[in-house]
Order: sequence, then C-alpha cells, then structure tokens
Amino acid sequence: MLSEYEGVAVLEQAECLELLGRSSIGRVGVSMGAVPAVFPVNFAVLDQAIVFWASTGTKLDAATRNAVVAFEVDDVDALYHEGWSVLVVGIADELRDAVLVERAKRLPLAPWAEGPHEHMVAIRPEFISGRRIVHRSRLATAEVEGSARY
Repeated sequence: MLSEYEGVAVLEQAECLELLGRSSIGRVGVSMGAVPAVFPVNFAVLDQAIVFWASTGTKLDAATRNAVVAFEVDDVDALYHEGWSVLVVGIADELRDAVLVERAKRLPLAPWAEGPHEHMVAIRPEFISGRRIVHRSRLATAEVEGSARY
C-alpha cells in the first residue's frame, strides 16, 4: 500500500517478518543512560524473536536489562534509489531457556567478531513497522501497465 508520499509503501507485518527472516545483519539500538547507542549485529529469527550472540560488555549490558530496544534491518539498491527498512521495537533479554538456546545454536548464526560470545540475546517484538521506497521510473511503469488493463 503506497503512503501519502508517492513511492513509499508501508509494509504489512507479514512482509516485515519475511524480510527479517531473509536478512542476517541488523542494528540494535539501546539506551546507555540517556545516550542512544547503535551496534551492528548478525542475527537470526527464532519464533519471531530476533536473536544474536553477544559477549560480556556494553552491548550485552545495555540490551539485557529488560530494556526496550530498537532493532533495524534494511536493504538498498543505490543504483535505482530504492530499498526497504524494517523497524522492530521490543524487550531484550538474555535467552536462558535451555531448549530455546539449543534451537538457537542450530540456526545459521555464528558471530563474525573474534572473542567469546557466550550470551544469546533475544528481542521479542512489541511493534514492527516497515517501509519500501520504489523508484519513480518503476512507479511510472506500474501506472502505465495498470491503465492498460482497463
């Protein structure tokens, strides 16, 4: 569905979840005191929760205080000036349930950075939204094709 701004489509939740499932790199936004911080993470989706490995330190501390965090993933085509973005807002916590941790270990999810990553963080979505930007030349093509049908 196109929004009031021509070329910007608001994505349905199902499409947002599909795009999350097809992606592997995102950004988690946390609050450190009154200062926002954004960290890149490689991630996977487990039962609609976003999961990623973390080592002890800033990212883990900030993301696992049962705090509300933001998570963003996107893809862009710089040539055609189009792309999409999905934003998830939810509660982050360390995944401690042994069964879920074992399931998470079977996901295609290995930390890229060196060092120990012994903590699995899960973000349970409370809010999901997405937008897609479509290049104006493709909009014009769609309009022509749509008018030719009638």
